[in-house]
Amino acid sequence: MSLAIETAGLSYAASRDFGIDNLSLKVPTGALYGFLGPNGCGKTTTIRLILGMLHPKAGTIRLLGQPVPDGLPAALARTGVVPDRPHLHRYLSVAEALDFHGAFYPSWDRAWALQLMEEFRLLPHQKISGLSKGEIAKLMLLLATAQKPDLLVLDEPMDGLDPVVRRDVLSALLDYVSTHGATVFVSSHLVHELERFCDWIGVMDRGRLVVELPMEEFRNGNKRIRLSSLGPMEPAGAPFTLLARERDSGSTETWVVRGWRGDMSSWFDRPGVAVREVADLDLEDGFVELLRAFRAREG
Repeated sequence: MSLAIETAGLSYAASRDFGIDNLSLKVPTGALYGFLGPNGCGKTTTIRLILGMLHPKAGTIRLLGQPVPDGLPAALARTGVVPDRPHLHRYLSVAEALDFHGAFYPSWDRAWALQLMEEFRLLPHQKISGLSKGEIAKLMLLLATAQKPDLLVLDEPMDGLDPVVRRDVLSALLDYVSTHGATVFVSSHLVHELERFCDWIGVMDRGRLVVELPMEEFRNGNKRIRLSSLGPMEPAGAPFTLLARERDSGSTETWVVRGWRGDMSSWFDRPGVAVREVADLDLEDGFVELLRAFRAREG
C-alpha cells in the first residue's frame, strides 16, 4: 500500500507535561483521512512535525515518499496546507493574495482560483482585514487547492464556521479531490464532520495514537450489546475488545465493544446467557467510548 504520510516511533517533548509519544501513522495515498481527537491532544503538534516545522526527539517521517527534513522542499511543493491559524497578510486584497501566493508555485491554477473566488463570493478588491471568519476559511482553502497539490493537510478547517460556510468549504474540497485524486489529511474534534466524508480515521489522545483503521470498519465494528446473565460473565478470550461495561438492573448488562462481527454472537452461547440486542454506535458514541477505555487503561 502506497502511503502519502508515514511516521514511525515519532516522539516530541512539547513541554514538561505533554508530548507526542511513539506515534506511528500510516495515511494511504488517495485516502480522505480524518485525524480525530479532543482539543489539546497533540493533533496540531503532529501536523507541524510532519511538515517539518518542529523537530522530533525520535522517530522518522516520510511525506509523499520524501524523508523529513531532507526531502521537505520536494514534498512541500506538492502539499497544500490550511493551518489552524491563518497566515495571510491582512493588508492585501483578495486578488493580491492570489497573485502573491501563486508566484511561489509553478503549478498554480489561476482558472481554478478565479472559479472558486466567484463560487465563494469573495470580492477581488476586498481587503483581507475586512473578511469574516468564514470568508477567511474559504480563501485559505482556495489558496491551498489552486496550487494543485497531491496532498492537502487541513488543521481544524471547519472549526467555528456556520453550517452554510461548512457546506461550501466541504463541497469545494470534495470537488477538488474527485477531480485531482488528491490525498486529504484533516484534523478535527468535530466528529460528525469527519463521519460525513472520510474513509480512514485515526484517533489520538494525550499525544498517543489510540486507533487507526478504515472508517467503515470503525463504524461497523463498534456495538452496544445488551445481554442477560445469571452469573458472572468475564470477557477473557473474547474475539472483540471490551470498551465499557455497565450493569443495568438485576441480571442485565450493557457492553460496548470494538472489532465486532456478526458471527461473534456465538461467543455468548453458554448456559444462562442471552443476547437481547446488538445496536450500532454512531461515530461520536464510538469515539467517546474509545477514549474512555483508553484513559481508563492508561490511568
